Amino acid sequence: TERKKFHTAPVGQVFRLRPFHVLVATGGGYAGYRKYEDYKLEQLEKRGIEVPVKLASEWEVALYKSVPTRLLSRAWGRLNQVELPTWLRKPVYSLYIWTFGVNMKEAAVEDLHHYRNLSEFFRRKLKPQARPVCGVHSVISPSDGKILNFGQVKNCEVEQVKGVTYSLESFLGPRIPTEDLRFSQAPPGNSFQQQLVTKEGNELYHCVIYLAPGDYHCFHSPTDWTVSHRRHFPGSLMSVNPGVARWIKELFCHNERVVLRGDWKHGFFSLTAVGATNVGSIRIYFDQDLHTNSPSYSKGSYNDFSFISNNNKEGIPMRKGEHLGEFNLGSTIVLIFEAPKDFKFNLKAGQKIRFGEALGSL
Repeated sequence: TERKKFHTAPVGQVFRLRPFHVLVATGGGYAGYRKYEDYKLEQLEKRGIEVPVKLASEWEVALYKSVPTRLLSRAWGRLNQVELPTWLRKPVYSLYIWTFGVNMKEAAVEDLHHYRNLSEFFRRKLKPQARPVCGVHSVISPSDGKILNFGQVKNCEVEQVKGVTYSLESFLGPRIPTEDLRFSQAPPGNSFQQQLVTKEGNELYHCVIYLAPGDYHCFHSPTDWTVSHRRHFPGSLMSVNPGVARWIKELFCHNERVVLRGDWKHGFFSLTAVGATNVGSIRIYFDQDLHTNSPSYSKGSYNDFSFISNNNKEGIPMRKGEHLGEFNLGSTIVLIFEAPKDFKFNLKAGQKIRFGEALGSL
């Protein structure tokens, strides 16, 4: 009898279901189902069939957010830094290249054995001549990717994809102290959008660029501007591929993101790097204090850092095309900026674009 008890007790413990396991299994299964749905939508779009917008309900978003994507992304990041044996590098990288259509002829180092781990391969540099920077247009693409949406910001709402929006104020967060001083004389009825516009006759514009896993993962300065402030929003790390962006309203406001704010010759300018599943690492080259996807930060908060000090009254000057930062895999960049009313985008929604190509100009 004693022996029987000794053998059966551990078995009961092994098969005991806990709420966390149920959440992970259910949320993971649902995420897989959504991936399949996204694939079907992409196939319909390729055939030119218009897909009606169907937004996720609150319980669907909550279920998706129950998946521990932050923890999984940290684990993925550590896995990426594991050094691969030399004999294994070519087969692993070749599979990735074939799966995501990576063009290694553009890489500064084409030899696959050179990259010690997946992280180095993801962050590979390009040959200088691979991405010529357009000198004619005032705003260029900061990265390779796909144009999800662009245009004027209207009624304090920004489109992440056609027909699906998010709040401008929720995305950027409250005005920073220097902006409060700048707009201290503004009429009290002005909206958040109007308060960002510093010059009469200007409008607020936006552009959303999605970086696929096979794209070049560094991003650059889209114009000549000065970065004065950084705001880091810890948050979820849900997928930001076009299918999910079409499904979850305010997706970019849920996810972790780094907002760089400053000024260019026409007024307010911002670039936001949005994190995603397996992309918990967002690096800004001139900001050594930034640490993303850290367990020490709680969701729903944000952390501010000013680049203006007693020794630096202006901020961080950036030249068009200059290296700005990198993702660990691929994600989304959102530009929101002020420009005169005659600013025109040279784009089409859904088109592929490469770093250095023109986004628009006056």
